[in-house]
Formats: sequence, C-alpha cells, structure tokens
Amino acid sequence: MKPHTLSSFDRDLDAIRLNVLTMGGQVEDAILNASRALETRDEDLAAQVVQGDKLIDASEEEINAQVVRLLALRQPQADDLRAAVAVMKMAGELERLGDYAKNMAKRVPVLISAPVIDGAAGALRRQSRLVGQMLKDMLDAFSRLDVALARDVIARDVEVDDMTNALFREFITHMMEDPRNITPCLHYVFIAKNIERMGDLVTHGAEHVIFVADGRPAGAREKGHSTALIDAPKG
Repeated sequence: MKPHTLSSFDRDLDAIRLNVLTMGGQVEDAILNASRALETRDEDLAAQVVQGDKLIDASEEEINAQVVRLLALRQPQADDLRAAVAVMKMAGELERLGDYAKNMAKRVPVLISAPVIDGAAGALRRQSRLVGQMLKDMLDAFSRLDVALARDVIARDVEVDDMTNALFREFITHMMEDPRNITPCLHYVFIAKNIERMGDLVTHGAEHVIFVADGRPAGAREKGHSTALIDAPKG
C-alpha cells in the first residue's frame, strides 16, 4: 500500500493502529486469564476478566470515534479508505473476542460447584492457547501488513475446528456415562464452541490484513470438521 500524500493522515492512522494493538493486548490477556481461571477454578481471576471487558468495550468505542473523525477530517479515498475501515472492523473483531472471553469467565463459578470432568478444563485451556497464539500473530501481521503471516494464521484455524470436534465427542461420552456430568459438560460444550468462534474472529482479522495489503479478498479458506455432523459415540 502506497504512503498517503498527506503525512498527517499517516500519523493519525498509525496512532489508531497503535490503539488497536493495545486493545489486542487487552484481549490476549482476557483469553489467557479466562482459560487459566477455568483450569484452576479461580473465581477471583474470572471476576477480573468479566470486569476487564468494560475496558475492552471502551477501547473499541474510542477507536471507532477516532476513525470517524479521521474519515471526516481527511476524506481518504481508495487504499487509504480501505485501511481506515479495516481498522474499525479489526476493533469490532477484538471486542467480540473479549465478549467470548468474558462468557468463559462467567461460567467458572457454576463449574466450581459442579462435578469435576477430568482433563476438560486443561483441554480447553490448550485450545485457548492455540487461539491466543493465533491472535498474537494476527496482531503482528496487522502491525507489519505481513500477508504471509496472516495466511499462516488463517491456515491454523483448521486445528481449532478439529480440536472442537474432538472435545465435543469427549463431552458427549462423559454425559452418556453419568447423568451427573450433563450440567458441567454442557457448559464445557458452550465454552469449546465459543473458543472455536474466537478462532473464526481471529481469522477474519487476518483476512482484513490481506485485504488492506493486497487490495483484494483473502479467498476461500479450509475449514475443519463441523460439530453439526457429530454422531453420538457408539458403545
């Protein structure tokens, strides 16, 4: 993408990008802490994640306001308009990621009082770590407009989908083995699905990077096995 002829536009947009990266760091922490609270059954840490989502929401609102001001003041066209709009979309993806992390944290108090499902929280934390690394790399690609890294992030979403599929099968098995496992496993199913959606949002962010850098959509991407096609395990 060519530099804008008005250096003031570039400076303003760079400042907004920096705010997006800061917001991205907030979301990274939320995902990490929510999954840690889930695994360690730490209700206080979960409450911090829920409370911290307000800061993420406020960050999105400020970034959107900054972009609107930039569009009104500079009236960019072509590549510059695309870059400015992509920044706003990126902030929206990050805000939704924060919502999913908050949702995970909100389930911690319920799961603390429910029967323990061996290995479930640890598996979900590993899934969260994968998404967290994807997010970190996506933000790095965003900061440098690194198309190769963005495409690598997109490719890794298949692993998140496949992990979700495997976890669903495990949770179904636990529910069939003992009715007392139904409540915690249903919560774990929702968490696993939310983490899968986090992977989709990170992938959308990587697609924004490619669109800004190349000026064209990223194209179709490979998806893992759908949870809609899962059958109940056969005894």
